[in-house]
Amino acid sequence: MKTILHRSNTRGHAEHGWLDSHHTFSFASYHNPERVRFGLLRVLNDDIVQPGEGFGTHPHDNMEIVSIPLSGALAHKDSTGNEHVINTGDVQIMSAGSGLYHSEYNASQKEEVNFLQIWVFPKERDIQPRYDQKTFSKAERKNKFQTVVSPEKNSSSLWINQDSYFSLADIEAGKEITYNINKKGNGVYLFVISGSVEAAGTNLDKRDGFGIEDTDKITVSAKENSEILVIEVPMS
Repeated sequence: MKTILHRSNTRGHAEHGWLDSHHTFSFASYHNPERVRFGLLRVLNDDIVQPGEGFGTHPHDNMEIVSIPLSGALAHKDSTGNEHVINTGDVQIMSAGSGLYHSEYNASQKEEVNFLQIWVFPKERDIQPRYDQKTFSKAERKNKFQTVVSPEKNSSSLWINQDSYFSLADIEAGKEITYNINKKGNGVYLFVISGSVEAAGTNLDKRDGFGIEDTDKITVSAKENSEILVIEVPMS
């Protein structure tokens, strides 16, 4: 087993007034040659956007982009005609494929929105751009992993153009759950949304990230009520 630990206070940080963003991996003006990616996981941004503010129309291509609101709501609009609001409890995926333009704004004029923006390199390049989102029940992740993104088109999760899996779990204090790797050779990146857990003998607190490879499973135990995200990706 090989591991890499990224403490929350070592992340890159950008404060733009309307946007407060923490970068687990190199992004925009933050560049750390030792933290460019974990396997095919390229970006993990923790963004807080002020009411009524947001990212103006900008382009993307050949990237799988997943957005997970943690609080508040995010308004999305893109050049393929999609216009939606993503609420807390929803997960959104956009396959940029051969190229598109989109914008993301706080849907509220009163409350902040905090969301995770995650980029994964695609399996097939230049596919037709696509968009999807889904609401997931928190009850279905209590003390177990709930798969919200997967490469399986006919599953209850959102489809991604990569051999990658995203899973959420809410773990009660004192409980232990095990994540089994779906595809041999994949690694997992564990991100603590809230709480405090132990994984592979390492204590992890809120917003810590922990990459694990060369294993077929990982056991996570909660020291307090905790919410975690596991991103499973090919390592090459």
